[in-house]
Amino acid sequence: MTRHSGRIPLSERVYDSLRRDLATGAIVPTERLGEERLAEIYQVSRTPVREALARLQAEGLVERLSDGLYPYRPRIDELDHLYELRIVLEASGIQRGRTGGPASTPAHDLDLVRAELKTWRALRDDPPDPGPGLVAADERFHTTLLAAAGNAALADALTAVHVRVRPVRTLDLPTPDRIATMTAEHIAIAEQLLIGAVDAALETLTTHIDTSRAHVLARAQHALRLTKLGRAVRD
Repeated sequence: MTRHSGRIPLSERVYDSLRRDLATGAIVPTERLGEERLAEIYQVSRTPVREALARLQAEGLVERLSDGLYPYRPRIDELDHLYELRIVLEASGIQRGRTGGPASTPAHDLDLVRAELKTWRALRDDPPDPGPGLVAADERFHTTLLAAAGNAALADALTAVHVRVRPVRTLDLPTPDRIATMTAEHIAIAEQLLIGAVDAALETLTTHIDTSRAHVLARAQHALRLTKLGRAVRD
């Protein structure tokens, strides 16, 4: 789903460029994100820079410190713990659909699962670009599975986890192969749930989340290395 740059508003182009430069380390992580300096880099006025920074701050990719805006600096331990929580929450949702359980345990809402399966089959045929849209679609898949399990509290808890992990995930720029793998795993999980293969769905889901955790932690560690390098150069 490639966009044509000529049709993209200036503020959107600055946002895309700035997000990519933050992800690749082209902007030193310890450098204050001043509007005037960024306007010079991207050869635009300060207005689209200000709009891009506001959007990035809302997404958690930029944080305000006492002396201004800086690139988000991830916390490795927190991210690891959040992924542990993800596995607990999502595994609970999958297991609520297990056949032969207590009478009070609801089956999955298979219509919701089918809708997500249709979405990800379409994305398999027309792969999305990396970025916030892909992250949002991935989050929606996982929260929908929990909602389909009939426990809104689990879905709400997972949404809170997504909010805290999202900045690092949005900075990541997955390759087409990684996007294809994620898409295939989503499709497999949905198909397994639809035929009642709960154990297989649980195994696929756990592997899927563990893979995501490995990529997110690697991305966070890379960002921290860039931060330390930036400090050393500045000192």
